[in-house]
Amino acid sequence: MKFIETLKNVWKIEELRNRIILTLGLLLVYRFGAQVVLPGIDAAQLENLQSNTESGLLGLLNAFTGGAFANASVFALGIMPYISASIVVQLMGIAIPYLQKLQKEGASGQKKITQITRWLTIAICLVQAPGYLASLPTAFGIPQSAFLLGTGGLFYFSSIVILVTGCIFAMWLGEKITDKGIGNGISLLIMVGIIATLPKAFLQNASSRLEGNNVMLILFELVIWLVIILASVMLVMAVRKIAVQYARRTASGGYEKNVMGSRQFLPLKLNASGVMPIIFAQAIMFVPSLIGQSSFLKDTSAGQWMSTNFADIFGFWYNLVFALLIIVFTYFYTAITVPTNKMADDLKRSGGFIPGIRPGSETSEYLDKIMSQITLPGSIFLALIAVFPAIIVKLMNVQSGWALFFGGTSLLIMVGVAIDTMQQVNSYLLNRHYDGLMKTGKNRKAVA
Repeated sequence: MKFIETLKNVWKIEELRNRIILTLGLLLVYRFGAQVVLPGIDAAQLENLQSNTESGLLGLLNAFTGGAFANASVFALGIMPYISASIVVQLMGIAIPYLQKLQKEGASGQKKITQITRWLTIAICLVQAPGYLASLPTAFGIPQSAFLLGTGGLFYFSSIVILVTGCIFAMWLGEKITDKGIGNGISLLIMVGIIATLPKAFLQNASSRLEGNNVMLILFELVIWLVIILASVMLVMAVRKIAVQYARRTASGGYEKNVMGSRQFLPLKLNASGVMPIIFAQAIMFVPSLIGQSSFLKDTSAGQWMSTNFADIFGFWYNLVFALLIIVFTYFYTAITVPTNKMADDLKRSGGFIPGIRPGSETSEYLDKIMSQITLPGSIFLALIAVFPAIIVKLMNVQSGWALFFGGTSLLIMVGVAIDTMQQVNSYLLNRHYDGLMKTGKNRKAVA
């Protein structure tokens, strides 16, 4: 009853209600577009494409696009080209002075960076779209009869234009959700796509269990799944609080050096890099299999070993290298996204200091040391969650499609986006003098 009352309070806030309705409407448009097949392709003859994308790396990519990849949809590329462009621009910002300058210019600089990201997204789409179309009759085995207009230049030109437009439209939907809706739009598009494949994956696994009269095993799998979700929530929310002391300001605007002021905390996240290390590691895990299939190593024992072991995402060697890469990239991405020098300078300018640590360089070194200490367990925990689908497949013989939801990028994205969206809804409730979404939902007394 308290939860229902909280939902009623959410609906009472007009601005929040309008944002939620707009968000749901735009997400519905995205899901509708994921079912629209490219012109010139017979949707009834896509069985081979759909069967090839039920598992493995293609299955994960298909999950990110909400099944659009396997449907040869106008949204087949999904939002991933934009994510790739964002990662590239972020990494280039470390080495290119022009981008570093834009990052320091505030809103105007961020606007230019967004434009650069959009143009880079189009460039990536122009590379990925022809590759996807060329793979349909070859790698994915779609019969030639499925191409109603043939596979000539007209089909390629029109389909490339549609795929690029679909990606740009999906990017626009995400930005509109961020500006006018609730939550991070791009992340919500990915999450909705992942959730769209969840019921099918669960039902396929459950039907196979029911055939073997293993009803209790289904319940046991659900319990394990809920425990992994809880562990993922703990990983996302875990922080190390660093005590910070602020000197009390005088009426003249100075600081009273000998008078202790307010005591606050500086939160350092256990997993400051989010799911980016997993995304980086998965991108690199394509390389060993491609090297093994290259003309130089294809007929050698080393090449066959690489192509066999690194093509199986649930194999031992794949997951061992995958876990090590996640740990390495966690340290790398944390180092470039958590500016301890800037944090120390901001504390110094605001009159804050860590008790027992001198402001300035010593504070920066102390924060860097703490980040290094908490990043190690955070990276190991992240790696364990990332490889847990392989563990659950080997121990319990879970179907690959359902196993992908027991960890890895899919689960962490769903957890992270859900928490972020709930926090935004909470802020609206608290600003209107209601308790938070996970509390009682009763009216709070306004503070004069």
